[in-house]
Amino acid sequence: MTTLEVKLDLPESLAKEARQAGLLAPKEIEKLLREEIRRRAVGELFQAMDRMAAVEGPPMTEDEIQAEIDAVRAARRVARGR
Repeated sequence: MTTLEVKLDLPESLAKEARQAGLLAPKEIEKLLREEIRRRAVGELFQAMDRMAAVEGPPMTEDEIQAEIDAVRAARRVARGR
């Protein structure tokens, strides 16, 4: 577990609302951070899907996809010195 000491400058009204809602408790802050990380990951996934949908040409076959995977794995092995 890592302990962070963070100073936040918030408008008084927001700080009051967050305190009253219990959002400044460590467990709630952890929950909020996890939700935001998950939300961003989903956003990145949708962006990747949009980029894939924008690629022109016929869809790749399973054999072509496997060949690409094999090439990446081989390149990683070479990079790791295996």
